[in-house]
Amino acid sequence: MTAPVIIGSERSEIGLPFGMRVLRAGGSALDAVEAAMRACEDNTADHYVGTGGLPNARGEVELDASVMTGSDRRFGAVAALRGYPNPISVARAVLERLPQHSLLVGEGAALFARECGFVEGELLTPEARAIWRKQLAESAEAVEGENTAATDGDQRYRASALELIRRLAPHDGPWGTINIMALDASGELCVAVSTSGYPYKYPGRVGDSAVPGAGNWCDLRAGGAACTGRGELSMRGGTARTVVDLMAGGAAPAEACVAALRDAATLPDDFRAELRALALAPDGRHGGAAGQDGSTYAVMTGTSDAPEIHPRSTL
Repeated sequence: MTAPVIIGSERSEIGLPFGMRVLRAGGSALDAVEAAMRACEDNTADHYVGTGGLPNARGEVELDASVMTGSDRRFGAVAALRGYPNPISVARAVLERLPQHSLLVGEGAALFARECGFVEGELLTPEARAIWRKQLAESAEAVEGENTAATDGDQRYRASALELIRRLAPHDGPWGTINIMALDASGELCVAVSTSGYPYKYPGRVGDSAVPGAGNWCDLRAGGAACTGRGELSMRGGTARTVVDLMAGGAAPAEACVAALRDAATLPDDFRAELRALALAPDGRHGGAAGQDGSTYAVMTGTSDAPEIHPRSTL
């Protein structure tokens, strides 16, 4: 038997205990990451996943999520999903109930969620609306919140977003994507990702969270990895897949994350902002990397009383 472990990116702490409860009861890694992520998506104080997520340039909340299992590399995802507060569960349903496909988007994703009987809900909360309006003004804070200070790329993104918002005439109306990975007693490994994406994004924009190899990749032969932050960079760099491939070549999880981020950092990007990576190996080793000091991730094992905070390696 394998010792169960569950890890998550910043702000996953609210969900990890739910996932570990599943693992301690003998549940699957897939059950564990879904339970953990649903708790995060239901946390209305978190404005980058689920209910309370920040809206696009038209003031509409669009959610992306994915799950991937390591033993068979099955992948299920939804993107630009409106009106359903738990996209991680809809993504799992794609994986299990619609095996001829891996990714559904927009109206098709919503149609599938409705057919599956998922509960609809209002995603734009008053607090998220207020934050959205405040962020339309000039700010020294990062757009997606992976780092506290805005980069030149953040400022360019904000300026372009404001121009887009004015053009689209939007109606009245804690930060960053969340990664969660679990290893269960049978040795199965699963990676889950959920996000409301970049605020003020062009309607229909899909980031790396729903794209295999970019924001999520899981292969039981080597490990699982996921990304948060500037999704356009991890899509161009195939960053999650790169992390796992490096682990397959013998690199430790943190070492693989650092190398993958360094590769992504070589790509030209006028909107460059923080990109982070997190990884879990089939033997339970874990690690993460970021571009700034003080970045962390959370871990729970079968003996943990609460999530333990670990530092990420820094580029």
